[in-house]
Amino acid sequence: MICVCERDLRDMSSAPTTPPSVDKVDGFSRKSVRKARQKRSQSSSQFRSQGKPIELTPLPLLKDVPTLEQPELFLKKLQQCGVIFDFMDTLSDLKMKEYKRSTLNELVDYVAISRGCLTEQTYPEAVRMVSCNIFRTLPPSDSNEFDPEEDEPTLEASWPHLQLIYEFFIRFLESQEFQPSIAKKYIDQKFVLQLLELFDSEDPRERDYLKTVLHRIYGKFLGLRAFIRKQINNIFLRFVYETEHFNGVAELLEILGSIINGFALPLKAEHKQFLVKVLIPLHTVRSLSLFHAQLAYCIVQFLEKDPTLTEPVIRGLMKFWPKTCSQKEVMFLGELEEILDVIEPSQFVKIQEPLFKQISKCVSSPHFQVAERALYYWNNEYIMSLIEENSNVVLPIMFASLYRISKEHWNPAIVALVYNVLKAFMEMNSTLFDELTATYNEKKKEKEREELWKKLEDLELKRGLRSDGIIPT
Repeated sequence: MICVCERDLRDMSSAPTTPPSVDKVDGFSRKSVRKARQKRSQSSSQFRSQGKPIELTPLPLLKDVPTLEQPELFLKKLQQCGVIFDFMDTLSDLKMKEYKRSTLNELVDYVAISRGCLTEQTYPEAVRMVSCNIFRTLPPSDSNEFDPEEDEPTLEASWPHLQLIYEFFIRFLESQEFQPSIAKKYIDQKFVLQLLELFDSEDPRERDYLKTVLHRIYGKFLGLRAFIRKQINNIFLRFVYETEHFNGVAELLEILGSIINGFALPLKAEHKQFLVKVLIPLHTVRSLSLFHAQLAYCIVQFLEKDPTLTEPVIRGLMKFWPKTCSQKEVMFLGELEEILDVIEPSQFVKIQEPLFKQISKCVSSPHFQVAERALYYWNNEYIMSLIEENSNVVLPIMFASLYRISKEHWNPAIVALVYNVLKAFMEMNSTLFDELTATYNEKKKEKEREELWKKLEDLELKRGLRSDGIIPT
């Protein structure tokens, strides 16, 4: 029996290669000349050290042997599937590759429908077979300047086998006969660490399977839950403050969304700290658009669990508000609306001043998409009800910007939206609206008078200098 799954190779996967860290630059850091769009390529770290062809001894189908002999045959097939093939050499071992693929298909079906197949001897062999195939040093990116937003990912060449390995493992974990008390000897902290490292795979198909696998492990192994959360925490911190490169952030956040939804109340200090120290700083990275939807979902889940976290979350977003990237501003505004949709009126009062000072700036943005997104808040019935209840605070913050934009903005669509907002404010609180209008007009006239006097003083000064002969006539 040949098996190229060596412990040393598995250990190597605990130190994934990451590109050198880069300075954080917000938004407009695109190179003036982009490299040509990468073609979808294939790569693989699967290899074998033998120079000679691999030969596997064909075994009978499980359904063709008596029931009593099936467990032993099942173990033999698991051992055979621990053999790794070189998929970068497309012409080598074609017959054996096909044999392994058909064997894996058979194992997937067998685990899904058979009863009594998960004996105590099965667990170490099944985990060993999965480990041999999936744990590996991930291939480096084809380009040191790989941009997940614009470049095609490098696909895993061994996917015809790897996909079936993941299918088998998921069915293994989901089996009604699966016993975590036995499996925990083999699916341990080291196994989880290696699994989390694979989330950096460029291949989105693999990350999708990993998401399901990790979710099942989190559900089955209570003793690993705190460890999984801690390691995800570490991955995010390294991503934010060191590398800004990790392909599986969106998938890990999806898992966290389900985990947060299941948190017991009151929330532990550990969970609140994770929100403030990890999830909020994730908004600062340049690749935010790749995982923003999942991140916003996690934030909202926290606030639905504990509304008192609203103020630190809003103030955190204000702190990290993008200064030069309009695309990120639009994302932030979208997330704020999601938060305001679930905010409690008592929490709204605490954050309305800093919140609407920022919204006022966004409404005044020369970038019409930012202004438009901010003005859409007044189409949200719940947000409108909150504004109406607190119009005496919100209206004075917003009025000057809205009034000026209604006269000066270059985009007619924005002007139309602003008129609708001003009309809504007038209907909410006509007395305050009239007072603010009068004050604004008076200040405007006063400013115009000051500018006129300044011009006259400048003219008088120039005339005096001419009469003294300092400025030639």
